[in-house]
Amino acid sequence: MIRIRKAAERGHFNHGWLDTFHTFSFSDYYDPAHMGFRALRVINDDRVQPGQGFGMHGHRDMEIVTYVLEGALEHRDSLGNGSVLRAGEVQHMTAGTGVRHSEFNPSDQEWVHLYQIWLLPERKGLKPGYQQLAVGEEETSGRFRLVASPDGANGSLTIHQDARLFLASLSPGHTVSHEIEPGRAAWLQILRGRVHSLGNDLAAGDGVAVTDEKTVAVQAAVPSEVLLFDLA
Repeated sequence: MIRIRKAAERGHFNHGWLDTFHTFSFSDYYDPAHMGFRALRVINDDRVQPGQGFGMHGHRDMEIVTYVLEGALEHRDSLGNGSVLRAGEVQHMTAGTGVRHSEFNPSDQEWVHLYQIWLLPERKGLKPGYQQLAVGEEETSGRFRLVASPDGANGSLTIHQDARLFLASLSPGHTVSHEIEPGRAAWLQILRGRVHSLGNDLAAGDGVAVTDEKTVAVQAAVPSEVLLFDLA
């Protein structure tokens, strides 16, 4: 069974410095029909103006994954970490017992385009932590590259939840597929381009909840990038 979440149906706020789309209920956007999917709680598609960003703020008991598509994002946190996340890099932060951080666009010319994802942790009260991973285009070209998992397999980031995140970049006409084990589910998020999957044509910003299916196959119509969640 599949359930499509079209890009245009997401919650949308344009604050000038921030243009953001919410796949699930978040902040001032509330939609009881879209509160999350399994352990997946937030998928925010954000574009931040040059020189702007999110000031220091706190999180607790959440696994937070950030992926930059275009531009750069400067990160600082109460754990002492400071870094610049560039296009093609993935960041993971365990908020656990509590962490504060800021995220800014360090450029004075280019917008930054990023996805921020929240997953519920396997348990509350975890020790806060931070990780960052650079994913080369050759690693995702024509295949699903594991970027986050509970056991850090294949050099992926280690997250505290029974979930696996995969990135794939596809040339027109190319197909990738992923098998779903019995009892598990998947969420497919189209980051850019246009693809055909599960009998549907999908475009950037579209998402699909997948349950009771054995395989997710994705074929690109144009140069495309997708993010796949394999969820307990």
